[in-house]
Amino acid sequence: MSVVYNLTAAGNDAVFGKNEQAQFPLEYRRLLGLISSGGHIDVLRGRLRRFPDALIDDWLKELQDLEMISAQPAVTLDDFTFTGRRPPRLPPLLDDDSKELAKTAVIAGATLLRSGSFIADERVKNLPALGKSTEQTMILLVEDDPDQVALGQLRLKLAGYRVRSVERAKHLSRTLREERRPDLVLLDVMLPDGNGFDLLGKLRASPEFATLPVVMLTAKAALSDIHRGLALGADGYITKPYSKTQLAEVIRRVLKQ
Repeated sequence: MSVVYNLTAAGNDAVFGKNEQAQFPLEYRRLLGLISSGGHIDVLRGRLRRFPDALIDDWLKELQDLEMISAQPAVTLDDFTFTGRRPPRLPPLLDDDSKELAKTAVIAGATLLRSGSFIADERVKNLPALGKSTEQTMILLVEDDPDQVALGQLRLKLAGYRVRSVERAKHLSRTLREERRPDLVLLDVMLPDGNGFDLLGKLRASPEFATLPVVMLTAKAALSDIHRGLALGADGYITKPYSKTQLAEVIRRVLKQ
C-alpha cells in the first residue's frame, strides 16, 4: 500500500524553525526537506534514486520513531496532466548535496563533449532491471521537430525497440494517461507548449511516474542545462547529433538489458 509522509510539529520545526539543523544527521535533514514539498513514498524514492529503496525505508522508519514525521495511506491520484500547474518548488539543496551535484554536472559536461552521452550512474544503479527483451520495450520519444522525430523513430526501430512519439506537452499528458506506460522516456527540452526541464520536474513530482526512467535528448548541453537536468532527476543525457549506437547503448545501460 502506498503511503504519504507528513511533517509533525517537531519535523516542521526542524525544517522551518530556528533550531540548529546541524544537530540532525544529513540523511534526516535531506528527507525532512523533501517531505515538506511532497511526501508520497514513490516521489521520495524517485528524488532519492541514488539510495536503495530499503535504505530510504529505514530512514523513514527512524524519523517516525523520532516522531518527526507521520504516515497515512495515499489517496486516489488525480489524472496526470502537464497543463495548468507548475512543478513543485523543491527545498534548497544541502551543502553536501549541492557540492556533489556541481561535481557530477562538470563530469557530465566533459563526458558529453567527449562522447555525446552520459549516464547518471548513481541513480541508475538503484533502478531495477527491466526484465524485458528489446522487442518488448516501449520507448516514448518527446520531440517536436519532424526531422528529429523521423530520425529518432528510425534509429529506435533499427535498434529493435518499440516506439511512440509525441510533439507537445499536452499530448504527453494524454499518452501517459491513456496508453501503455512506456519503459523509458527520451525527452527533448524545447517544445512548443512546454519546457522539457519543467516536464521532468512534473514527472518526478508525480507518484505514478516519479521513478520512470528519463533520458534527456537535446542540443542544450551548457553546464547550467546539464546541472538543471541532473538536479531534477534525469537518468541520462544524449546530445544531438547522435547515432543509433549511442542511443541503444544508453537505453540498454539505463534499463539494464
